[in-house]
Amino acid sequence: MNWDDTSSETQMSADAAERLVGASADGEDQAVEAALRPKSLDEFVGQERVREQLDLVLKAARARGATADHVLLSGAPGLGKTTLSMIIASEMNAPIRITSGPAIQHAGDLAAILSSLQEGEVLFLDEIHRMSRPAEEMLYMAMEDFRVDVIVGKGPGATAIPLELPPFTLVGATTRAGLLPPPLRDRFGFTGHMEFYESTELERVIHRSAQLLDLEIDTEGAAEIAGRSRGTPRIANRLLRRVRDYAQVKVDGNITREVASAALQVYEVDERGLDRLDRAVLQALLKLFGGGPVGLSTLAVAVGEERETVEEVAEPFLVREGLLARTPRGRVATPAAWAHLGLVPPRQAAGSGGQPGLFGA
Repeated sequence: MNWDDTSSETQMSADAAERLVGASADGEDQAVEAALRPKSLDEFVGQERVREQLDLVLKAARARGATADHVLLSGAPGLGKTTLSMIIASEMNAPIRITSGPAIQHAGDLAAILSSLQEGEVLFLDEIHRMSRPAEEMLYMAMEDFRVDVIVGKGPGATAIPLELPPFTLVGATTRAGLLPPPLRDRFGFTGHMEFYESTELERVIHRSAQLLDLEIDTEGAAEIAGRSRGTPRIANRLLRRVRDYAQVKVDGNITREVASAALQVYEVDERGLDRLDRAVLQALLKLFGGGPVGLSTLAVAVGEERETVEEVAEPFLVREGLLARTPRGRVATPAAWAHLGLVPPRQAAGSGGQPGLFGA
């Protein structure tokens, strides 16, 4: 994908946001997350290594009376990058300004933001990998020297006017760290990679959110929701709200394992966190193509979805769960996929010469 081609990525984000187990946040999610977000590192659940390292960076900066180093946070959507940026501002007792890479398409856009920053302010730049190239190059000097050159005029008479900036902290967030050019990555003083959460960590997230939402939930109910949350706090909180709705309408409002299981069955989220799209991809792969290998375009047509939706929305989780493999010959189902759908794999996978399949089925 070209660095400034955002149309397909925007469409994929919209597709993901429509799913109950999608990691993207829509308007409702953003409003609820604002109320559920932890306000300090002590309240933040999970990401122990990143949290410990970031705590040292911030405490050292406060002890020196200086602004914190620039911070780059990478990882999948919904793991807490925006939350950590707000915690950084809170820990440094500084204001925060929030923008995103797609919103900065010209160097002048960035210059206007940078020139209005206060000393010590935190600038959170989400999806930093989608920022335009001219703005990106301006950011190099701003991060390193706290200075930008504003071009006045055009042609031979153009003049570069240096503009001094107050010291600030840039917090960049990206889901694709590999798309950041090395000169930009090298200017961050601290880089933290956000990992997917363990079920026990998600249970703590759910209990904390339930308390803030004034919900009654037992340990087994929280464990049931956590196990279907795909390692992502945002999805855990979203599933908790849907289970809350079911519990308030169908039962007495208390969330138990049975209530959570029944609610998520209504919303078509199974015990491993797969939803309708995930199961449709697996069922097409197994029932129509004998487990593969099959090309991505053919698989997308069979599912009735766009190629990009299958590749970017459904496949990453299926691959991470060990249910699907990407091979040079196409997509292949693993033995775990057959077992999850309760199907018996053929004794030999389809292939030239009747050779055994990739997994010896």
